[in-house]
Amino acid sequence: MPYLDNSLLIFTDLDGSLLDHDDYSWKPAQGWLDYLAAHQIPVVITTSKTAAEVTELQKALNLTDVPFIAENGAVIALPESWRDHLAWPRKVFGAEYGEIRKIIDALRLRYDFECRGFGDVNAAQVADWTGLPVDEAQLAMTREGSEPLVWFGSERDLARFETYLNQEGLTLTRGGRFWHVMGAGVSKGQAVQWLAGEYRRQRGHAMVTIGLGDGPNDLSMLDAVDRAVVIRGHHDQPMPLKHDDSDSVFRTTLYGPQGWKQGLDYFIKKKAPA
Repeated sequence: MPYLDNSLLIFTDLDGSLLDHDDYSWKPAQGWLDYLAAHQIPVVITTSKTAAEVTELQKALNLTDVPFIAENGAVIALPESWRDHLAWPRKVFGAEYGEIRKIIDALRLRYDFECRGFGDVNAAQVADWTGLPVDEAQLAMTREGSEPLVWFGSERDLARFETYLNQEGLTLTRGGRFWHVMGAGVSKGQAVQWLAGEYRRQRGHAMVTIGLGDGPNDLSMLDAVDRAVVIRGHHDQPMPLKHDDSDSVFRTTLYGPQGWKQGLDYFIKKKAPA
């Protein structure tokens, strides 16, 4: 069981995990956030949200000197303290947003697929879909490497849509609220592996990684870490992991930030033995 020291690195999803699914509060997790900050343990936000959204949340969470992963792994933002890194200030994987939108539009026109993305609607509609205030919904629309979709068509058409996206070099991932279209090979797991490797290189020793997430788009992240916390989700999707034993995986009984706290209580010892 890992301890609170400089070998620990935490990756966390936001919506439905660190943030409550309904009101976006993280209050039940605040105690652990304070403990982790006091011991200088990096908490890397790993989310489908945009970099513009995460930048504001980082300030509120007091995590501003830590890298974060946005748009389901398409974007890694590096903080000012990483200025000397070759990838600073951004590491971007996969296709750019404009290209993704062109492909979605072409497929929809050709095959009459029933879906709408953030690029099809205004901020008021995104606010309605997400429950965010309109100004925050506008930040959610500031995208760099992925497009969230609401699917209105059949399961059969969804499978066809995914096949055509794959042929165009794109992939489809299910999140807590939306389907996400991004470049092939792009995932939270890929971004986690890259960033964990950079931390290991900088610090000169292996890192023990813990990941926390609740949705299918978190599976690659949870498979990429040493300890995985599968937070109980507000969905009925299966959450199978490659290695699913009690030493490396904990499935919470609580939702959101309460489950987040429950997971860290399970995996982390706050004091090393004397």
